[in-house]
Formats: sequence, structure tokens, C-alpha cells
Amino acid sequence: MSNSAFRSLAEFKGTGYSKGRPVLVQAIWFAVQNMVFSKWWLPAAFRPIILRLFGAQIGNAVLIRHRVRVLWPWKLYIGDNCWVGEDAWILNLEPVTIGHDVCISQGAFLCTGSHDMSSPTFEYDNGPIRVDDEAWIGAQAMILRAVTIGRAAVVAARARVSENVPPRSVMTSGGLRGVRS
Repeated sequence: MSNSAFRSLAEFKGTGYSKGRPVLVQAIWFAVQNMVFSKWWLPAAFRPIILRLFGAQIGNAVLIRHRVRVLWPWKLYIGDNCWVGEDAWILNLEPVTIGHDVCISQGAFLCTGSHDMSSPTFEYDNGPIRVDDEAWIGAQAMILRAVTIGRAAVVAARARVSENVPPRSVMTSGGLRGVRS
């Protein structure tokens, strides 16, 4: 790397990250996701089945709407009685664990990936996401890497979460709003 360069993406190595399946399985998943899984015409009852076929652990009575994107199903765990709304994106370079009775609203973005801003080669700085039982992730909320959303917590619409949210609390775009009774 040149002494004058602050960042050299050409030298990126991607160490510390495993996609978890061979390239052929990844390619098949991308084909199924884009040609079948995310389409409006696919009955919602088939989406959990398709995710399970690719290694996801999905509970009972899970509703996954159309246009949902999942990077790697084999790194996804969803409990019973959960809803995932249209246009939700689960970018799970690392595991995403969703408890029971959780609502992930329309357009929510759960992102386990990032990069180390101090790394001259911009190496990964990923971390898992956990959403505990009875939580609600509002429309277009963004949950970033290495975050736990506590039991029965609410993340309001369009809120950005980069730190853990305590149980029964409310996180808005303006910050933590305390504990719900």
C-alpha cells in the first residue's frame, strides 16, 4: 500500500468472514430468492418452507411477506408467531436471531455487516443481531451490527439503532425514550 493512501480497497482481504456455504449453494439461493421467494405471487405459506430448505431455522406460524430479502438463510433463526413485512432486508453476514412474537415491519433493515474504518484495507467488522421475544421493529428502522433488541422493546419507524436496546424500552430516531409499562 502506498504511504500516501489512507485506504486501499485493492488490498481488501475479507478475513474473518465466512459465507457458510459453497458458491453453488449461494448461487442457487440467489436464483430462488430473486425468481420465486420475493415475488408477490408466491403464497406467504411457502416462504418459511423455502428458507428452511436452505438451512434457516424458522418456527411455526411465521408470516413473511413479499419483497423480503435474506442474504444467507443458513444464518437466520426465527421463532414462532413472527411477522416480516414487505421490503424488509435481512443482510446477515453473521447470524440474525429473531425470538417469538416479533414484528419486523415494512422496509426494516437488519445489517450485521460493516467495515473497520481504521483499517487501511477496509476489513470487515461484522457482528450478529438478536431481536428478543415480543419486540417490534418499526417501518424502515435500521438495526446495525452487534445489537440486541431486548424483550418487548419497540424500535420506532425510521429509527437507527447501533447500541443495545433494553427490554420494554422504546427507541426513536431521537434516542431512547425509556421503559414501557
